[in-house]
Amino acid sequence: MLILKRIRLSLQQGIALGFLMIIILGTVLLMLPLSNRSGQALGFSEALFTATSATCVTGLVIFDTFTQFTRFGQLVILALIQIGGLGFMSVSIFFLIIMGKKIGIKERSLLMESISTPQIGGAVRLVKRVLLITVLFELLGAFLLSLRFIPLMGTAKGVYFGIFHAISAFCNAGFDLMGSLEPYVSLMPFAKDAVVSLTVLGLIVVGGIGFIVWDDLIRHGLRVSHYKLHSKVVLSVTLALIVLSTALFFFLEKDHAFADMPAGERLLAALFQAVTPRTAGFSTVDTTSLSEVGIVMTMVLMFIGASPGSTGGGVKTSTFLVILLSVVSYARSRNDLNVYGRRLEDSLIRRAFSSVTVYLMLVVSGVMLILLSQNLPFEKVLFEVFSAIGTVGLSLGVTRELNSYSRYIIIFLMYIGRVGSLSLAMALAERKHQNVLRNIPEKISIG
Repeated sequence: MLILKRIRLSLQQGIALGFLMIIILGTVLLMLPLSNRSGQALGFSEALFTATSATCVTGLVIFDTFTQFTRFGQLVILALIQIGGLGFMSVSIFFLIIMGKKIGIKERSLLMESISTPQIGGAVRLVKRVLLITVLFELLGAFLLSLRFIPLMGTAKGVYFGIFHAISAFCNAGFDLMGSLEPYVSLMPFAKDAVVSLTVLGLIVVGGIGFIVWDDLIRHGLRVSHYKLHSKVVLSVTLALIVLSTALFFFLEKDHAFADMPAGERLLAALFQAVTPRTAGFSTVDTTSLSEVGIVMTMVLMFIGASPGSTGGGVKTSTFLVILLSVVSYARSRNDLNVYGRRLEDSLIRRAFSSVTVYLMLVVSGVMLILLSQNLPFEKVLFEVFSAIGTVGLSLGVTRELNSYSRYIIIFLMYIGRVGSLSLAMALAERKHQNVLRNIPEKISIG
């Protein structure tokens, strides 16, 4: 007890530990015979993989969720998705509010870091709005999806499927129960259904733009000039990525994944393919049928991901824009980095480059370790690693072929992808002592 009292965790360490505890609890529950249709206990590595994928809202699976897990197991997975999507601190604060407990500075600081809000003031108010937004959109999504599922499955099952897929989509998790129709098909049976596709797309986008943006939208409506710079950046980058990616997929995949599709269906499929790689993981077409260019585009979108303080992963849209603008600014020999009439601080630029560097180093390391462990095609392993660290869930069909060693690598990457590669590095680093004295500067040649 004395040792535990002396432990002082940083904000990043607290968040990382919180996610780890949720994963461990989920692993134990999924190992129970009660969770599995076979009535036998699930192996530790399989349960850990599934619990990590659900908590980190990834969607990579080694078992079909419907055919492997009982209703209890499915509900465990759904709870992990909801907690992982909102962030465990948001859920904890929610229960503290219900119980009437006082929320101190420590809890507010953890909450601020968990939902990526830049200031501690108003963090509790923001989480209340986050929970309200979540409930409203998930209920709306569940209602719309149920309209399509009930005629096919009956009332009780249709409503349950509507709720499950609405939560999974809003949290950008990618888990599905369509194994009741055919194992591992995701949403492909509903590729032509505009209601299902557009509802899932809408939930993915809403969950992926981040809670800070939704707070701005609620407070200021359509008065864009009143938005924070963060919201302007996220909304503009998100819109640009969706429009550009949809157009590229529409034309590039017409003779491949979208072959023989009428123009309307192809546009719907292209729109879905443009959104789902940005950490959602659902699919309405077979990912393995994509052209090589389409696969590369998908990996780029998985790399960019969603936005800060959202249910998604990736390096984030704002980080991508900062990197892109930095390159353009350097090419034009400009010292300042300006966007929407504001100058970005140098520390923000360094953080963006550091985050991307750590991210890519982890990708390279993960690919090398898996290739050393087993003989798999390079492009499929690269795709799998991008999907894991981006918490996406799409795969080219190698997830179920991974051996135990490779599974643990993917588990680690999913965990880092949700916690944040840079945040985890900061959490593990010792930063108790800072140097007061600075060394003499000297230039080196670059490029």
